Amino acid sequence: MTSLTAGALPAAAQAAPASATAGVTHEDNPRVPAGALWTEEYFPSSDGSDVELHADVLRPAHLPADAKTPVILSVGPYFSHAGQTAPEGWKQTGPSSRFEDLIEGARLMERGYTVVMVDLRGFGGSTGCLDFIGPGEQADIKAAVEWSASQPWSTGKVGMYGKSYDANTGLAANTLKLKPLKAIVSQEPTWNRYNYLWSNGVPRSNLTSTPRSYYSIATMAPLAGDSDRYKANAAYEKTHPECEAYNSTNTQNPDPKSDFWRDRDFASRAAGSQTPLFVTSGFIEDNTKPEQLQKYLANHQGPQRGWIGQWEHVRGNETTTKGQLKMGRAGWFDEVMRFYDEYLQDIKPSVIDPAFALEDSLGNWRAQPTWPMTSDAYKVKLAPGQYVDNGGKAQAAALSLTAPESQGLDIEYATEAGSLATEQTSALAAEAIANSYWNWSTPVSQQVRITGSPQIQLKTRGLGNAWVRMWDVAPDGKATMFNENVGALDHSGVTSFELKATDWTFQPGHRLGVQIGTITSNGWRGVPSGETITVTDARLALEVQDPQFDAPTQGDRSPYLDTYLKANTTTLTNVGTGTFTLGVTKKG
Repeated sequence: MTSLTAGALPAAAQAAPASATAGVTHEDNPRVPAGALWTEEYFPSSDGSDVELHADVLRPAHLPADAKTPVILSVGPYFSHAGQTAPEGWKQTGPSSRFEDLIEGARLMERGYTVVMVDLRGFGGSTGCLDFIGPGEQADIKAAVEWSASQPWSTGKVGMYGKSYDANTGLAANTLKLKPLKAIVSQEPTWNRYNYLWSNGVPRSNLTSTPRSYYSIATMAPLAGDSDRYKANAAYEKTHPECEAYNSTNTQNPDPKSDFWRDRDFASRAAGSQTPLFVTSGFIEDNTKPEQLQKYLANHQGPQRGWIGQWEHVRGNETTTKGQLKMGRAGWFDEVMRFYDEYLQDIKPSVIDPAFALEDSLGNWRAQPTWPMTSDAYKVKLAPGQYVDNGGKAQAAALSLTAPESQGLDIEYATEAGSLATEQTSALAAEAIANSYWNWSTPVSQQVRITGSPQIQLKTRGLGNAWVRMWDVAPDGKATMFNENVGALDHSGVTSFELKATDWTFQPGHRLGVQIGTITSNGWRGVPSGETITVTDARLALEVQDPQFDAPTQGDRSPYLDTYLKANTTTLTNVGTGTFTLGVTKKG
């Protein structure tokens, strides 16, 4: 990927902005990928407003200007010429390098694909107020797809590509049911935007920092070499104070059923959608967590592909400093291009890839036709109990630990902060035990995997919050917290919520520990009520799978798995008697 900044550029490379008619090559400007011809375009959004959208277009330089190609489109907030989330030190203008890894790694120009990068409203060279992928940004996505399909150099077939926020725009596009959209690759998205800022009525630690961060991106200054039109559009947010007010107030609504959040509930809105979809998601993600992943996939009715496993907020091709693939599985660009070639060019793949490639908690990879696949599903009755919703001994410290700006962003740079938060959460776990109560399964007699999205239902007296955690407990008391979520207790006395999607394999002799109590994690900003919460009834819905029927596929242990285990493992000395059974109960 090109990392050359303008300070190192020869004088001849100080190129002007790319006009709609001429175009700029890599030889003219090193910021343009090799083999590409860069132009800039402007077009209106699709909502009838005066919003004008800016696009950077990369065409194969070796093809005639009128040669028709399929289009790979990315729509998002990270394509400013100045930088993705902050100024990157460029002194000359040029297209964003955000997906240069795809352009070069998949040889898109050589293969005859056009790449289009569109700034959502309020970002880069587009006007309008950002709205957290609400109706306005959805109108931009629709306009971008239809514009890309209608150009004289387009075959009319569009695929979308993204990671994090611009993966979310792909999921949103699928719910819009756009005819020219033929394929979507979505890496590490959120499946319902509410869950990025809230957890069942409890604010996450990034509730206020994320809106601030996106407003900061939207008000990033353009480069001196940008066109007058680009500069004027880039100034929109600063000259329209209502944009910041809208962004910073409406996101603070705790009600997932409000109109604001319903518009952004893509897991529900995916019902009946058909666009072929290729997704990635980390079960132990430290940024865009896998919440309502299962619901989105269940509602989506088109062809599905996926890599899902034990990694952080990374791309399929990303490597460590030692050259290890962070997801652990080889061939990301090869699989992506077989997917695109099939749906954008009607090329039958020469290699049959598994529909879903999955890495479980032991680092083992398997192939499945869908996810989840279950051998059994049932509800476990948990014992009643009590806890004081006082936030625990560490509550004051937890509330003072606000997330760094980067932790609230849907982008790669958040992972280090997220890992630190995980370690802090683990360190607090032992102190929180006195403010919670436990249930234990009997030891499992053979391997069993908890898959899908566990769901808890609590009947309670008293108002406050609940933090539910699931632990894998070894015979010696060594325990790993592998799933969690929180919720504000409902005034009706009955509260239900899902935990994260998971794929956790228990070894023989291990047991499941379920901990219910007050919130002590700095991952949330729940305000403790101080009340004693009496849980009169608790049910945990589980989906389980028998690993003996796994079909192995290629893949190595993702490096982050060991980091996660170290940060979230402790030793318990008070493991009680098992009161329920974990395993596959169906016979035959």
